[in-house]
Amino acid sequence: MESEAQSGWSHFLEHLVFKGAGEMGARDIVERVEATGGTINAATGYERTSFDIRGVDGSLELSMQVLSDLVFRPALDPVEIEREKDVVAQEIAEAFDTPDDHVFEMAQATAFFDQSLGRPILGSVESLKPVTREQISAWRAALYSPDRMVVSVSGGVDEAELLKLAETWFGSEVAGPAPVIAEAQFIGGEARMARKIEQANLVFQMVAPSATSEDLPTARLFTEILGGGMASRLFQSAREERGLAYAIDAYMEPYADVGLLGIYAGAAAERSQELAEVCAQQVVQLALDGPTEAEMQRAKAVMKAGLWMSDESAASRSARHATQALVYGHLVSSDDLADSLEAVTTEGMRAFGEGLLSDGLTATAVLGPKAAIKAGKAFASTVDAARTGYRSQA
Repeated sequence: MESEAQSGWSHFLEHLVFKGAGEMGARDIVERVEATGGTINAATGYERTSFDIRGVDGSLELSMQVLSDLVFRPALDPVEIEREKDVVAQEIAEAFDTPDDHVFEMAQATAFFDQSLGRPILGSVESLKPVTREQISAWRAALYSPDRMVVSVSGGVDEAELLKLAETWFGSEVAGPAPVIAEAQFIGGEARMARKIEQANLVFQMVAPSATSEDLPTARLFTEILGGGMASRLFQSAREERGLAYAIDAYMEPYADVGLLGIYAGAAAERSQELAEVCAQQVVQLALDGPTEAEMQRAKAVMKAGLWMSDESAASRSARHATQALVYGHLVSSDDLADSLEAVTTEGMRAFGEGLLSDGLTATAVLGPKAAIKAGKAFASTVDAARTGYRSQA
């Protein structure tokens, strides 16, 4: 929802509400929760902000009251607004000083150039500097509209009590106008930053399915086989067989409009270009040849086990349910998710791989010594050459 001038406002607001809300001061908020043995936290991502309280049985009423005050009745004191600008500025500086964080921001900005999805979650000192109480108050009303909000509770909770408390603390707020959000487009490109540090940090990305795509289970299995664990292709080829990287893995981020499949690696600068070429070759080989039956079974077993084990955590269940309600409008059981993974075939994986390579778009980011700077271009050119060569052989 953020324009360029509003970059970082959502994260900034998440900070501000903890400075006082309802009849509570900043210290009152945490003391009320911790007095019952609970914990409170919040996080802002590219598409959602979440507030969560974890507490013992009997703390639901207090938790609902505190969260309601935070999102609907924050004080937004002008003095605190100015003070918190300095705090976030330090957080921005810390992210810049952390190469394996900053390289992901570089890749995101490249993949979604000049779009809200490509701007840093923290924003910038320049975008936060002019924020006033009136502006951030209006932003809160737009962002925390009850019709775009989900209350999710899991664990020791009585449904009737929850529904009553939800009506009391969240049912009377008035919804604001729905925002007009431009559809995100994966643009691709190259970002590079030379810094005098010991290790090169590399991120390579390609376009992938959105959160609502029917291809999402296939994409998740593809990612697991490519770089999801120690038995994955990337770990075995880049780390075990060649010793090119200590840390390497693949990941997937499905957003509302589009997704991305990425690879992260930390490597010695002088070996970064070779590592980039190996990563590209593994992506193309898996995409066009498809996985082995053993790889398919391992990936399905790992991902289904992750579902079952996350079900044992009340916090994981409530977070997953909140996301599902916002994205799909309904809940999806672990059994249904497992069935969707089991239904993926080797032929379906090959078809997905063909689509993954069809447009040739990549977004790369390299942060590290000068010797590593060409690694991003090496990944992109190797993907292009390898997919062309494989198709010629076919």
